[in-house]
Amino acid sequence: MPQATLTVWRFDTPEGAQDALKILEDLAREKVISLSDAATVSWTSGEPKPRTHQVQSAVGAGSMGSAFWGLLFGLIFFVPLLGAELGTATGASGSLADVGIDEGFINRVRDQVTPGTSALFLMSPDTVLDRLKDEFAVHAPSDLVFTHLSADQEGALRKVLAEA
Repeated sequence: MPQATLTVWRFDTPEGAQDALKILEDLAREKVISLSDAATVSWTSGEPKPRTHQVQSAVGAGSMGSAFWGLLFGLIFFVPLLGAELGTATGASGSLADVGIDEGFINRVRDQVTPGTSALFLMSPDTVLDRLKDEFAVHAPSDLVFTHLSADQEGALRKVLAEA
């Protein structure tokens, strides 16, 4: 089974992730890349919190579900301190670390996705990072943050989410 990759592409504008998503949808239709799931975060300058959106299209069928994105985005953007405490109390934070989504990953995304930026989050069994980087170049992603999940880690993540 291919290794899953959670990829986060950061863009310097609130619209960048949505624009890159259109390219991603084309690549998925052309079968250049296959995706398990995708979500976008857009943070307009002056807004206290970003807007999040789970992609429901041919790109990703939402296999991880809204529980995954809700937990991840909650820990990163909406209640990071409460989320970390709640995660520790329920074991979710440790479980996420066990599946490759550790505190360093969460903090890096939190530090980089700020007002005036956006991010495209992808869960893919076979992300071709170089190909995406070339395709996204027109939208000038400023950073790539990603983590790999082994088959066991992806299974554990699905188990954590089923219990959440």
